[in-house]
Amino acid sequence: MSSLTLPSDYPQFLSELKTHIRETQVRAALAVNSELVLLYWRVGRSILQQEQQRGWGAKVVDRLAQDLRGAFPELTGFSSRNLRYMKAFAEAWPDEAILQQLVAKIPWGHNVRLLDFVKDPTEREWYVRQTIENGWSRNVLAAQVESGLFQRQGRAVTNFGRTLPAPQSELAQQLLKDPYMFDFLSLGADAQERELERGLLDHVRSFLLELGKGFALVGSQYHLEVGGQDYYLDLVFYHLTLRCFVIIDLKMGDFKPEDSGKMNFYLAAADDLLRHPTDQPTIGLVLCKTHNRVVSEYALRGMSQPIGVAEWQLTRALPAELRRSLPTTEELDAALAPPLQA
Repeated sequence: MSSLTLPSDYPQFLSELKTHIRETQVRAALAVNSELVLLYWRVGRSILQQEQQRGWGAKVVDRLAQDLRGAFPELTGFSSRNLRYMKAFAEAWPDEAILQQLVAKIPWGHNVRLLDFVKDPTEREWYVRQTIENGWSRNVLAAQVESGLFQRQGRAVTNFGRTLPAPQSELAQQLLKDPYMFDFLSLGADAQERELERGLLDHVRSFLLELGKGFALVGSQYHLEVGGQDYYLDLVFYHLTLRCFVIIDLKMGDFKPEDSGKMNFYLAAADDLLRHPTDQPTIGLVLCKTHNRVVSEYALRGMSQPIGVAEWQLTRALPAELRRSLPTTEELDAALAPPLQA
């Protein structure tokens, strides 16, 4: 690197950058996360401007990393790799006002994960807001991105627009997903609904994380007596934001139209027997292995109670193009079969 010919204004640029870093150290000691994130953004913006205006190349950035580490040996964030993340960060968030109001509120490591895995600006901002609202750790954020939460949120088939007043209907719609990812479970092909329920309760922390913020578990196999007969609800929750009970009915198979009628009955009974006068109407969610959206929409159209229908999955489905590139079971068997003896 000693033979590198540096731009004529490089020493002045380095000196100004050092001064800015020292000022930031004095002001905040880089202890406040937002100050650190803002600093990284400004460093990235400065590098980006130099590349655009003066044609800086990768070797100059490598030299800059070396000089900054020499000037600030106690800081670990000025590697060549991290400087390139800072530049990408400044490209991804060009508006400093949005940066200060929103993005600087989450740690740098979270921002790096989003730079790596979320390319769409709208989707990236959505994950930032969800991280702030839900207090996600970096690993939880990575898991939510990997599960495609942005694409799943609010996609359940519901009749909330007809059965709930605004804005409760919009809030409830955004509450439900389709599909729900239960990749923390291990169920056999012949598992029954009770085993699914038991698995969800055994992993209740992961289950609540997948349901989303605000759910409080009331009970499982919750008993209701109606007309002298006993009924048992698979799972009953109370949602702290919506101020209502949420009943979940678990299905190991396909959704059937009669499932909505059963849920309609449960909700009517729960509103009479469980609901407090200050509570909002109880909401029902039928969670099934698969459902046809058209059938689900018709099934809910005549229901008087607020019901949603969504699928649950143990693993995320592979994209069609990737499935096509994988060998079939027959091809694997043929490849692993021992050679025929002559």
